[in-house]
Amino acid sequence: MEYEMRAEYAEGASPRDPEPRFEVWHITRLDQTTALCGRELDPDGVTQTTDAWGTPAGQPLCHACGASYIHQVPLDIT
Repeated sequence: MEYEMRAEYAEGASPRDPEPRFEVWHITRLDQTTALCGRELDPDGVTQTTDAWGTPAGQPLCHACGASYIHQVPLDIT
C-alpha cells in the first residue's frame, strides 16, 4: 500500500485561498482524502511523498497519523 502526506489548513482557510494558512500534515493512503487518524481532508490540499516524514519538510505532523503510519509501514532505520 502506498501513502502520501496531505496538508490540513487552519479553520476557515482553504487551499484555494491566495495565501492558505497551513495547520498540520496528515498521512493518507495514496490519492485518498481520509487521514489515518480519521480526519477528512480537502481533496485540493497540497500533498507530498512520505519521504518527508520525520524531516523538517514534514512538520508539524499529526501524532495520530504518525503512530498509525509506523505501525503499517516497516521503516528502514539504518
